[in-house]
Amino acid sequence: MTERSAEQLVFPALIGKPVVVEFTAPEASSDSGWLLLQEADRRLGLTRRLAACLHDGREPGKVRHDLQTLVLQRVLQIAAGYEDCNDADRLRSDPVLKLCCGRRPEEWDLASQPTLSRFENGVDWKELRALREALVRLFISRQKRPPREIVIDLDSTDDEVHGHQQLRLFNGYYNEYCYLPLIVTAQADGGAYWPLFSWLRPAVHGDRFQAATLLLGVLRKLRKAWPNTRLIVRADSGFQGEDLARLCEDEGVEYVIGVARNPRLEVEIAWLMEAAHDLHELSDNPSVQLFSGFHYQAGSWRRTRRVVGKAEITPEGENRRFVVYNLREGAPEEVYKFYAQRGEMENRIKELKLAIKVDRTSCHRFLANAFRVILYTAAYILWVALRECLAGTELAQAQVFTLRERLIKVAGFVTASVRRVLIRCPAAYPWPRLWFQIRERLA
Repeated sequence: MTERSAEQLVFPALIGKPVVVEFTAPEASSDSGWLLLQEADRRLGLTRRLAACLHDGREPGKVRHDLQTLVLQRVLQIAAGYEDCNDADRLRSDPVLKLCCGRRPEEWDLASQPTLSRFENGVDWKELRALREALVRLFISRQKRPPREIVIDLDSTDDEVHGHQQLRLFNGYYNEYCYLPLIVTAQADGGAYWPLFSWLRPAVHGDRFQAATLLLGVLRKLRKAWPNTRLIVRADSGFQGEDLARLCEDEGVEYVIGVARNPRLEVEIAWLMEAAHDLHELSDNPSVQLFSGFHYQAGSWRRTRRVVGKAEITPEGENRRFVVYNLREGAPEEVYKFYAQRGEMENRIKELKLAIKVDRTSCHRFLANAFRVILYTAAYILWVALRECLAGTELAQAQVFTLRERLIKVAGFVTASVRRVLIRCPAAYPWPRLWFQIRERLA
């Protein structure tokens, strides 16, 4: 049984003596790994780019926390698992976080929760658009050479709200009051899924709302930077429709987009499903897949387009799937398997929601929540950058939860002298070599 005083926890004797715990070490931090995230930010210029998009209307002589410091503090806190602004009231005095934000440990503390809340509520539409474009330019600037191919994935996710936020609307598909942020990633030459941006939207309009308009800006920026790069857009059936396909065709961009099942499409592959049943009866495999390509024109389409149909027999029964595409090459099975790779995009959304808490949109103002979503995405970008530095290690494919646990949650005692700042981490820490590798690759 433990005892507790105002400042101490006393545990039973473990080695013949009571064990006393105090939370009274101002020179200590539980998150020394903030240094790695800050180094990734310095290398990318991420928070500097974002801060440059914002207007500071405060009186210069009364400003204690400049815009970049506010952006950096908020992004670092989110990346370390402190997505709530209220956490700043305790973390603002953390010596490592202060160092990462360019402040000496003995100087005044960082921004408090009220300051960060005012900051988040101060953005307008023009600044949000500038922030979105800055993230796209960041992706372009970090490529060392023109990519041969870029795959752009689009997806939406539900962001359930529990208060009375602006533009809080009911979505029948998800059966809840929510927002519907659009997540866009880019994969250059088979590399990491890099978040281009996340854009908060009301949930009443569905997945396609604003998607074509937002994608157009991305495609034109990428095409301007790399005229000869192959661009491919990939999206699920929530984005099917004339607007997205026509946009890609008009811009000279390839695409593969899911198409919802309907009786006409099912008739097109009826023979294929019969063949799949026959093959399943002759096979020992529990599942059988067959693919076929054909031309099809929906009533709302301006032209006939190529479609791949999949007929699958599983232990649960029949499964029919369809995608429309204009890829230059590829057999029907190859086209569909390329489309199926978008499942990895769903893993990235899972990380954004579970590890970064991109759906923590509890501000009343819609614009403030939209700004939060961009800040959450920026925090995730830092993790993508760190994960790239871990290529060849056991953490090369690790999720953010694992990376945070092993790299960020490291105790450190901070000592500042005239010549340097020393952070002493535990000698028993199991993964110091990963720090050295990350630091070397970010240098």
